[in-house]
Amino acid sequence: MGYHVVDPAALDPDPDRPSEMQYISEAADMDQMGLRVYSVDPGEEVPLSGLHYHETQEEVFYVIEGVLSVETPEAVYRVEPDQFFVAEPESPHRAHVAESADESARVIGVGAPPVSDGHGVEE
Repeated sequence: MGYHVVDPAALDPDPDRPSEMQYISEAADMDQMGLRVYSVDPGEEVPLSGLHYHETQEEVFYVIEGVLSVETPEAVYRVEPDQFFVAEPESPHRAHVAESADESARVIGVGAPPVSDGHGVEE
């Protein structure tokens, strides 16, 4: 058995992301799910740059505070605190905080399986 208590504030942010991200899965040795916490300022994107999709990964964003915008080919969704946005595999999306937003957003991101296979989509 294994148990972990992880304080995101104690983790160094991943330096290669467009917004601040702490990778909880890595700190807890999880291998079946990617779990991250994001702090996203107005004008910043959440995980990857631009519209993208994942071949096999189901991806979920849960908004703790602020407002997350998620662009898809059909619409732009407004995701408010205590709401989830779910992207099924092969569903293009781009999660960000609008430049015109009054505040930053804090978001939990979950992906299963935990793959880094984001494929860009030409807009």
